[in-house]
Amino acid sequence: MELPSTKPYLLRAIWEWCCDNGFTPHIAVEVDGRTRVPREFVRDGQIVLNLGPTATNKLQIGNEFIEFQARFGGVARELSIPVDRVSAVYARENGAGMAFEVDGDSEMADEAPAAVTVAEAPTDEPPPEPTRPDEGRPRLQRIK
Repeated sequence: MELPSTKPYLLRAIWEWCCDNGFTPHIAVEVDGRTRVPREFVRDGQIVLNLGPTATNKLQIGNEFIEFQARFGGVARELSIPVDRVSAVYARENGAGMAFEVDGDSEMADEAPAAVTVAEAPTDEPPPEPTRPDEGRPRLQRIK
């Protein structure tokens, strides 16, 4: 008997940790044909999404799919992301979070390079500028 994946439970735990500590939870997604996201924001087969409470509506992090509504350019969109396509969940402010293996090849690999952050809640402050080339990208960091 195959054990159920721990991934959706870890996603929910890191999301809750981010929210409880005033951080903005983001997920990095390897887009495939089952992934319902605005394709115009997909770069190099990937998209980074803000899952913060102020950026999403009706957020459900289930065992198979992450589903929610978010605004892109002022237009509300319905998103559905297979949990197995999530490559990382992390806090935007400090990169603390967790990376995951994603099985299979992305059907969107021919898109332009660079992931983008979308569905941001409007703020008065611009996001912090990365000081190193690897900042701003998901990275594995132990959370104690």
